[in-house]
Amino acid sequence: MTDEKPTVKRGRKFDQVLEGARDIFMSDGFEGASVDDIAKAAGVSKATLYSYFPDKRLLFMEVAKVECVRQADSAIETIDMSEPVGKVLTHVAWQMVCFFTSDFGQRVFRLCVAESDRFPELGREFYQSGPALVREKLVDFLKVAISRDELEIDDLTLAADQFSELCKADLFPRLIFSMDLDFDDTQKERIVKGAVKTFLARYAV
Repeated sequence: MTDEKPTVKRGRKFDQVLEGARDIFMSDGFEGASVDDIAKAAGVSKATLYSYFPDKRLLFMEVAKVECVRQADSAIETIDMSEPVGKVLTHVAWQMVCFFTSDFGQRVFRLCVAESDRFPELGREFYQSGPALVREKLVDFLKVAISRDELEIDDLTLAADQFSELCKADLFPRLIFSMDLDFDDTQKERIVKGAVKTFLARYAV
């Protein structure tokens, strides 16, 4: 695949290509993923694959974006915004912790970091479809909680970012430095409870 600035072309087998590419990227990594293997996993010809994605980087970021958006939408759909703020934040925290500790979440993060020097656009694309999207969804809920006089927040984006960082406490650094590869529910629950309690101690009315 070329290093020219490509564009995504959609067609009948677009989703089929993305699903096949996701499997290969997650098993072989960005560098190890070959066009032949992706085409085979997707059940399409190499010509069809190239017609949609002439650049492997573009294909990888499309896979990452689709998955991140899917995860975010799924999390929001299962949240009842009418419930007390503590219960909603607990649900959100569980979604965040489970995503970044998942195999997919770890692989996407590591691949973006590994390729960021050569292809900085990969990092920017991932940020927009991942962290930035989570921040936007969280800010929307914080506004609801403020309207119900449950929270008092001056800087909504800062508060959303602070909550996200609280959900990464302890576990995320251990993943990044390969001290641990996975965590059980007890370990995750410790972080979730701590994040919600700390956030409410700062912003609850």
